Amino acid sequence: MKVFRFLVTSALFLIIFSSCQEDRDDNITNVNDLANQENIKDYIWKAMNVFYVYKSDAPDLADESFDNTPDYREFLNSIDSPIDFFNSLLASQDRFSFIVPDFVTLEQNQAGISLSNGMSFGLIRFTGTETVFGFVRYVVPGSPADAAGIERGDIFNRIDGNEFTTQTNFNQLLSPNNYTIGLAEFQNENLVSVDEEISLNKIQLTENPIHEQRIIDVDGQKVGYLMYNNFRTPFNSELNSVFANFASEGISELVLDLRYNSGGSIETCKDLSSMITGQFEGEVFAQQFFNNNFETENLIFDNEISTGETITSLNLSRLYVLTSRSSASASELLINALNPYIEVIQIGDFTEGKFEGSATLYDSENFTRRNVNLEHTYAIQPLILRTANKDGFTDFFDGLEPDILQQEVFNDLRVLGDPSETLLNVALQQISPGFAPSASSEKKSMRQAELLGESQMDSPVYQRMYIDPNTISF
Repeated sequence: MKVFRFLVTSALFLIIFSSCQEDRDDNITNVNDLANQENIKDYIWKAMNVFYVYKSDAPDLADESFDNTPDYREFLNSIDSPIDFFNSLLASQDRFSFIVPDFVTLEQNQAGISLSNGMSFGLIRFTGTETVFGFVRYVVPGSPADAAGIERGDIFNRIDGNEFTTQTNFNQLLSPNNYTIGLAEFQNENLVSVDEEISLNKIQLTENPIHEQRIIDVDGQKVGYLMYNNFRTPFNSELNSVFANFASEGISELVLDLRYNSGGSIETCKDLSSMITGQFEGEVFAQQFFNNNFETENLIFDNEISTGETITSLNLSRLYVLTSRSSASASELLINALNPYIEVIQIGDFTEGKFEGSATLYDSENFTRRNVNLEHTYAIQPLILRTANKDGFTDFFDGLEPDILQQEVFNDLRVLGDPSETLLNVALQQISPGFAPSASSEKKSMRQAELLGESQMDSPVYQRMYIDPNTISF
């Protein structure tokens, strides 16, 4: 039986957040603590034994590991916590499998709903120095950060008065629902604190992954620009409408900005790739490799999104993609899958190096959401497949190398979608060599920079690429 037949589930329903998130967390903790811990670990082991892509590298998951019930029960009870038990099963090369104590929150995050102040940021350290700071990448429209006047390019170096160092525990500082950022600026390439602080609060926020779209005239050519920040299925119709507009306007080139896109739905990735192309319907988009329980499966280019709506395709033979170290999983799949078919010019930095996909496995008879065991709220999101393009290229642990290396210039971050913005400007120069370079694109980064973290890093869907159950049928 194919793996997807195990994973099919009814349409996900979302349970509305409690008005007090802390009360909800307390209730979940109580439910999980009162549940039969051995039964929870039994479900975890059985699901991992069936689906885990690195099963052959995890000795405790071998079919013959436990030939009799007493040995198996002893094994299940050798580790108390279901979370610790799950982590003990992972292979050494696995950086991305995880378990959640509340599957509803995971489902909401996959739909773009989270508790957030709407400020997307990166946390940077200049290599070989003690200089650590945050920079605002973009702001979600209508969010608390937007209302507070936060803008792309703002620099901050402290939270609630705690100045950043190389030893800063960012998870601890950023976890409260309310905190205050302290602004800073660069003066002669030195970071200097500014006597201005801005208070931010988190709310239940739905972020549209289509952050920016526009058409730019480049020496008489119409160039489409799309900043797309997550592969989220609920927004597929809107994404298709963007491409319908691009098609009606007659764009001849497309710049796809994935620099802050950490991944998402495999199906949506395939749909976006079909919107960009369209001339490869029926051909292999990508290969999916599973463990020895399942055969390799091919994903095929098609002409419909999950709603049944016909895809509007541009039939392009060339694509410009903007990337960074934050570009991961489904972003990398799109680049890798299209490379054998069209010219993909990657501009920016190396990507993350995440080519595996996962699925949410619940405590139910066939590990789907249907008839889930409601005695606890754990769910696991293990890696269940490795992706490769049609030529078999995969295992790019060090990321995908850009054709043109260009990092962002932190003291000159310009408006996203503006032709003078650093990465976009480089792309426009490639499209038309006579296009005027901006001062920003001619600059090199002030110093070699190391990404320490980012605003999404605590999200259950951060750097994940997953099967979307809403698009799978029996």
